[in-house]
Amino acid sequence: MSAEKTVGIVGLGLIGGSIAKDLARLDYVVKGYDANPTHIQKALDLGIISEALELEDLAKTSDIIIVAIPVKLTGEVTRELLDAIKWHTIIIDTGSTKNNICEAVRSHTKRGRFVACHPLAGTEFSGPQAAINDLFKGKKNIICQEHLSDEDALDMTVALMTQLEMQSIFMDPVEHDKHMAYVSHLSHISAFTLGTTVLNIEKDHKQIFNLASTGFESTVRLAKSSPHTWSSIFADNSKNLTEALTSYIAELEKFKTALENKDEEAMKDIISDANEIKRVLNGMKYNIVKLS
Repeated sequence: MSAEKTVGIVGLGLIGGSIAKDLARLDYVVKGYDANPTHIQKALDLGIISEALELEDLAKTSDIIIVAIPVKLTGEVTRELLDAIKWHTIIIDTGSTKNNICEAVRSHTKRGRFVACHPLAGTEFSGPQAAINDLFKGKKNIICQEHLSDEDALDMTVALMTQLEMQSIFMDPVEHDKHMAYVSHLSHISAFTLGTTVLNIEKDHKQIFNLASTGFESTVRLAKSSPHTWSSIFADNSKNLTEALTSYIAELEKFKTALENKDEEAMKDIISDANEIKRVLNGMKYNIVKLS
C-alpha cells in the first residue's frame, strides 16, 4: 500500500498504540483519537501519533481507520464512523468478540467498507505507554464475515495485516466467540480468580512476594490486565463464557473430590489428561512451521 495513506487510530491503548507505532515505521501518516484526554497527550508525547483529531475529523481525513476500543462501544462507534467516512475509506476493528459488533453494522449502507478483525496479540499492560513495536509479528489475525466486506476493503486489510507480519485467517463470528471463550477469555478469568483467591487467603502480602514461584507469577500474569477492557469482553461474550465456566467448574469439582479422597490415581489421571494440551499445541506449531 502507498506510503501516502493516512491511518486514523480510534483508541490509543496497547493495541491501537502498537499498531500506530508499527505503521509509523512503515511510513504511514498516523493520526489518532481517544475519549481519554490523558491518553491523547501521552500518545502525542511518545510520538505514537503525529496529530490528534476529533472523531468526525478523523473519519473524514483517513484512508484507513482502526477501531481499538472496548468491545461494548465498538459497534456504536463504528456505525458513527461509517456515517462520516468517504466511500474509499475502510474501517477495521480489533475487538476480542465479533458477533455483536458484526450485527451492529450489518444493515449499514456502507457495511462493505468495514472489515471485522481480531488480531490475536496483546500483553497484560494497558494504555499508550504499553504500546510496543512488533507486538503483532508472527501472530494471527482473524477476519469475520469477509463476504460482507467490499473486495478492495478486504484486500487492503489483508495487505495491512501482512505488513504487520500477521497471517490472516477467516472465521464465522459466532464460532469465533465460542472458541475464544475457551482458549482466551476463560484463561483470563482463571488468572483473575486465582489472584483474588490468593489475596483473600494470604493476608501477608510480603509472603506472597517471598514465596511465589515463577510458576505462580506466570499463571497470574494475566491478572494484571485492564479491568475496563476485560469486563467489557466478558459481558459481550457472556453466554459462551458461562458455558465454558460451567465446564471448568466441573473439572475443578472433579479434582477437589479426588483431593478430598486423597485419590492419587484419580489426580494422576486428571493431570495426564491435561498433559495432552502440550501435545496438541506442539503438534499445531510443527504443522504451521512445516507448511510455511
